[in-house]
Amino acid sequence: MTTINDLEPKPVWQLFKQICDIPHPSYHELKLRDHIRSLCDQRGLETQLDEVGNLIVKKPATSGMENRKTIAMQGHVDMVPQKNADSNHNFETDPIETWVDGEWLKAKGTTLGSDNGMGVAAGLAVMLSDDIPHGALELLCTIEEETSMRGAFGLKPGYLDADILLNLDTEDEGELYVGCAGGVDINSFIDLQLENTPNGHIAFEVAVRGLKGGHSGLDIEKGRGNANQIINRFILSHGDELGLCVSEFNGGTLRNAIPRESFTKITIPTGNQDDFNAVLKDFESLMQSELGATEPNLSITAEAIDTPEKIINPAQLRKICLSIAACVSAPFRMSDHFDGIVETSNNLAIVKNEGSQLKIQCLTRSLVNSARDYAAQSIAATFELAGANSKIEGAYPGWKPNPDSAILQTMIQGYQNLFGTKPEVKVIHAGLECGLIGEPYPELDMISFGPTIRGAHSPDERCHIGSVQKFWDYLLYSLENAPAK
Repeated sequence: MTTINDLEPKPVWQLFKQICDIPHPSYHELKLRDHIRSLCDQRGLETQLDEVGNLIVKKPATSGMENRKTIAMQGHVDMVPQKNADSNHNFETDPIETWVDGEWLKAKGTTLGSDNGMGVAAGLAVMLSDDIPHGALELLCTIEEETSMRGAFGLKPGYLDADILLNLDTEDEGELYVGCAGGVDINSFIDLQLENTPNGHIAFEVAVRGLKGGHSGLDIEKGRGNANQIINRFILSHGDELGLCVSEFNGGTLRNAIPRESFTKITIPTGNQDDFNAVLKDFESLMQSELGATEPNLSITAEAIDTPEKIINPAQLRKICLSIAACVSAPFRMSDHFDGIVETSNNLAIVKNEGSQLKIQCLTRSLVNSARDYAAQSIAATFELAGANSKIEGAYPGWKPNPDSAILQTMIQGYQNLFGTKPEVKVIHAGLECGLIGEPYPELDMISFGPTIRGAHSPDERCHIGSVQKFWDYLLYSLENAPAK
């Protein structure tokens, strides 16, 4: 059976296997970062950590390449930890188990971490090589990209000498990205009015499962189901007729992942159990009918649980549900300048009880900073009308395209030379670190590219094996043909 160790190009896949073997979810990626530093130290390369924990590695030009512009290759060392409900995987201690499925590399029940492990592996393979021609090189490995972008936020002037930055963190081989969306978090907290569960009530945990989820930027326009909105729709549509109360919400896990699952603890009068079962089954059929083409594995089930002592005040519950229903979790607007690209969007990521509060977390993205900020204000206002205390925080800028980019022209020609076609030049509705890195280094000529990855931020994540070879060949060409100083 083919395994990851049999794949080409071997230097990249072997390093990616090492990355998979070292647990590195966000906030727990320093062991991987230090492993990368150790490999570079063993090769005699210059390594250093900046104030926030980013790793910078430097390598001199190979003979005859000293007159080329310095290139920094950049990726992030953390990964999104998402798993299927039936998986016992511990992202802080367990390696990622990979398997080859035809043309794709996948993980067993979890995210694969090819976002951004493939980019880091490729950049590291170049740094550890002794037979690749290149000008002076740098490798920048940032931390916490998938959560707060703290590494990119904290990068200061003076660490990089590069003229060009190659961000190795996009997910469609054959596409060059020259701009990206910015984003901002909206964190809303509602103080819950809890009261005793009515006498004669029984309890169930209603589970919405089987949704695709996915990247809240790259997949937001695909019409995928949102587990938080689906359970909210059931409560609004059928709560009154069933005498339904809610004890606890628990939907979504990450701000930048479309929520795939939700688990909501509800109570109903004992005498309404048959009606509840019938209505829930009909509702499941309705959702499958509406979303079946996009979400073929959608399921909504109820399991009996112990009756909780407290429920959310029904009048407050209605306000909460109305606010969730009013919250956009989809594109707000498409771009006027880039065909088929979302300009502004919002992801209703998390709805979850935290003690005596309900936490609602959204991530708003936009190619236009002013549109990002207004959309965030609109989302915050939606929940403030339900009594929430909302905070708009963690804003990061987009990356504005540079029409005069020298490396872009080199790479367009290079792709045509290698593969006989022109690459597509695009902007992306996702939060690349280029916008933040460009603030302390405004003269950097930046471009982003990568192999083909599907299902990022979900257990369906997979990396197209053949695209990695093309990505690698293209990276080596770009380094060898870097513009002169």
